[in-house]
Amino acid sequence: MTHNTMQWQALRFDQLTTSLLYQILKIRQEVFAVEQNSVYLDVDGRDLDALHVLAMRDHELMAYCRVLPPGLKYPEASIGRVLTTAPARGSGAGRALMDYALTVSTQHYPDSGVRISAQLYLEEFYSSFGFTSCSEPYDEDGILHIEMLKP
Repeated sequence: MTHNTMQWQALRFDQLTTSLLYQILKIRQEVFAVEQNSVYLDVDGRDLDALHVLAMRDHELMAYCRVLPPGLKYPEASIGRVLTTAPARGSGAGRALMDYALTVSTQHYPDSGVRISAQLYLEEFYSSFGFTSCSEPYDEDGILHIEMLKP
């Protein structure tokens, strides 16, 4: 499977079907709570204002993140909840997801940079997209993170 066989889209909350919303929340819980053994409030109220960026293959969610508008979490736009499902890992889907999310962010918030809270072990990955570290590492839900900014 390659990321080219997936259908990419960015949807507002009110454009998500209940079935798709269920898939999103399920996979976020599987990846962030179960796989990473992290207890935190995933449904944080920000989904309502987010653009939900996703890749589907045969009606199955393969990659996901959300783009938050400037002023909701940070002064800049923000990309978070970045994930690929187990079947999509190693296919380039994560890189394609970030490329697409950055394009979506630029289209919707052209006058804003992008700030992220990145898991520390992914600092090099995000640096390859032009993000630079702008904080010391900090613990977030039991996992070391670092703030990164792409002007």
